[in-house]
Amino acid sequence: MIDRRAFLGTLAGGLIAAPLAAKAQQAGKVYRVGVVLEGGPYSATVEGLRDGLKELGLEDGKQLVFHVRDTKGDLKAVETAARSLEAEKVDLIYAVNTSVTLATKRATTKVPIVFYAGTDPLSVGLIQSFNKPGGRLTGVSGQLTDTSAKRLELLKEIIPKLHRVVTFYNPDNPVAHQGITLTRDAARRLNVELVERPVTSVEALRAGVEALKQGEADAFFYVGDAMVGSQTDLIVDVTRAKRLPAMFSSKHAVVRGALAAYGESFYALGRLAAKQVQRVLLGADPGTIPVEQFDRPEFVINLKTAKALGLTIPPSLLARADQVIE
Repeated sequence: MIDRRAFLGTLAGGLIAAPLAAKAQQAGKVYRVGVVLEGGPYSATVEGLRDGLKELGLEDGKQLVFHVRDTKGDLKAVETAARSLEAEKVDLIYAVNTSVTLATKRATTKVPIVFYAGTDPLSVGLIQSFNKPGGRLTGVSGQLTDTSAKRLELLKEIIPKLHRVVTFYNPDNPVAHQGITLTRDAARRLNVELVERPVTSVEALRAGVEALKQGEADAFFYVGDAMVGSQTDLIVDVTRAKRLPAMFSSKHAVVRGALAAYGESFYALGRLAAKQVQRVLLGADPGTIPVEQFDRPEFVINLKTAKALGLTIPPSLLARADQVIE
């Protein structure tokens, strides 16, 4: 079982300095924080950021105000949202996910950006280095893409007779491209057929998921893609109705009724970004603030869903889970 006590202790230690840091803010100033995300479970990052900033002495509605732009899976709307936030002269933009951050960077010229990237931000050109990112961006780097192979391995352990899994992704998303490559390699190694369904819009994704036929696949498998992730609730509802086991990356999906998830806590990622957001608001150059690296995935199982699907989860696997929902 993953021990988060050390992580939370470290994070709490960083928040102890909140009263001192709060004094550094300009008296009476209300900071404006723009947020761009694609919705769904990613909204938890905003809650984490809000709570983290409150502990640092910056409370939403008092010392700062959030301007949230939820594009509901429409990546094309991200650039428009980012441009409007910069035109409104927000103090910074918090961009959730790699593809959203790339679009936000393209669409703006001056506003500082604090991001969450589920893949290596260096490899996609967001930063120059982790210690000195350069430019006007800094943030938190996660391992959503890198967990793809492990996620499939866990699904195979849950369903030993797994032969075919279906996955949807946007081929134009560089993060999804990395994730599908890793998943293909894992599928070959595990002797699992990967049924790929490339989609380039929310409408195509919805139609594709709803058109899944019984027996077409043994399970649904999530590959890191912000557009697909934004439609988590729909996918969970449809796969449950079709009695299709579903493996995601977020706890949100499992609480909703998916079989299992292995990935990062979006709430923890948002909370971790609070220190960087605070520093930028107080005048620090984001290009000099090191990018934080988050490498603590969580494994969650919905035992109630497993029983409804007629699946028996091995006790050894349940013991390894960070949370079991019954």
